[in-house]
Amino acid sequence: MERNQLLSDIASELARVREAFDKPTLRLLDRKWAPFVLAVFKTSFSRDRRSVACELLHTQVDAYLADLRSTGVDAPEKTGRALCVQWMNDLWLYREIRDAGEGSEEHYSLTSHALEALLLVDGLASDRALISESRLSTIVDTVRHRATEANPDREERVRRLDQQIDELTSERDRLARGGAIEAASNEQMHEGYANLIDLIQQLPSDFKRVEESVAAMHRQIVNDFRGEERPISEVLDDYLAKTDALMSSTAEGRAFEGAFTLLRNDTLMQGLKADLETILLHPFALELSLNERRSFMSTVTLLRKGIDDVLTQRKGLTTTLREHIVNHDVVKDRELEHVLRDINRELAVWMQTAGPRATVTTELMPGTLEVEHLRERFYDPVAHLGPPALADVSDAAPTAPSLGDLRLQGGPLLEDLRDALVAAFGAGEAASVGSAFNGFGASLRRPVEILGLLQLAAQLSASTGQAELESFETIRPDGSVRVFDVPRRILTDDDTAALAAQNLGSQHD
Repeated sequence: MERNQLLSDIASELARVREAFDKPTLRLLDRKWAPFVLAVFKTSFSRDRRSVACELLHTQVDAYLADLRSTGVDAPEKTGRALCVQWMNDLWLYREIRDAGEGSEEHYSLTSHALEALLLVDGLASDRALISESRLSTIVDTVRHRATEANPDREERVRRLDQQIDELTSERDRLARGGAIEAASNEQMHEGYANLIDLIQQLPSDFKRVEESVAAMHRQIVNDFRGEERPISEVLDDYLAKTDALMSSTAEGRAFEGAFTLLRNDTLMQGLKADLETILLHPFALELSLNERRSFMSTVTLLRKGIDDVLTQRKGLTTTLREHIVNHDVVKDRELEHVLRDINRELAVWMQTAGPRATVTTELMPGTLEVEHLRERFYDPVAHLGPPALADVSDAAPTAPSLGDLRLQGGPLLEDLRDALVAAFGAGEAASVGSAFNGFGASLRRPVEILGLLQLAAQLSASTGQAELESFETIRPDGSVRVFDVPRRILTDDDTAALAAQNLGSQHD
């Protein structure tokens, strides 16, 4: 019994390992030219250079091949174009069309399988051991956090929270009392930095895997559209439901949705950027190269770019659905269905009298008419007549308004208002701006002139205290009277002099 169980276990493990070796990632590492392919990918692509124009990559691969052959290094015999096409068929490169200025241009980008292979090779080539205090602390903290969330016991959760609060409160009180701050050593910072870099380097392949999942669903939907035999109503209901559950129907999509909820928090992203800057301010960062520091600081950009790429793929899928709904012609489908039914009906009648080897010669397309010249449009004398003369209606034209009438419909007459205010307050006839306004002529008592007075008052010294209201009796151009309550304002001698000075320099206003 045990022997049979062991044979069953080894057979299942062998099948699982073979399935893993059939995946593009391990197929890439198992090929003869795997070091050359990975070296090309590492040289041509980077975190900041996610895609390369197809023709440019073909030229670069040809140059790499020529350099290696000139130094006596064994290299593939194919051209750069042939190798790129082969790598694309092996699911290591992905080709897509992107807008480039005035037109579109094809670009290559690495698939998730190629990114995983590069990540694996980089990990094996690294001299730094990733088993460290930082890595173990990350594991312990994550396990503690997940255990707290998984435990439904209310008292246990409260106990864990109280423990954390006590630990944090004790540390805060110690620092508040002037306790020493133990700065992390360079070795500790290096270990933590290596742990972070290991996690960050996995992000591009994770995002690319979600992109490929959405692209695969896109291709499946397009193929289903082309081979669909169900009624159009069922098709639309089915695929609209797929659109609603697009990111929840795959493991990659569900993971992305959870991460997206976290990453669209701008406050969190700003805090992450500030923390990255704080890490690089530690003295250990002086031992990092310029590229390492730049790559570390671009983590937030990497996250945002990955999200944008996935959302772009999802937008392409929804566009395909919309175009199918808009362009699907139900009338033409019904006409074609009627024609095919008529053909089947006539075929059944013909088969009642036709022999087993009888044939019918038919033309798939109608013949072409031999016509030397086909007139498209006949001569119409009416089309060459001029338009009828316009009727003279000048006698029915209304009287043109005068300049004065037009000015009454316009904005406030600031210059005239200044002169009137200066005259009213200079002669001592006005107790306030409202009483002066009520004594103006009808042309200066339009409702819009109140706005002009407020503008002039705003240019003078500010009033003190809370102003009382007074009535302004306005006269509209049609003669009707309206009363408005406006804050009371009294002009001083300085205000009157300022208004007079403004009118003297009105040509510079």
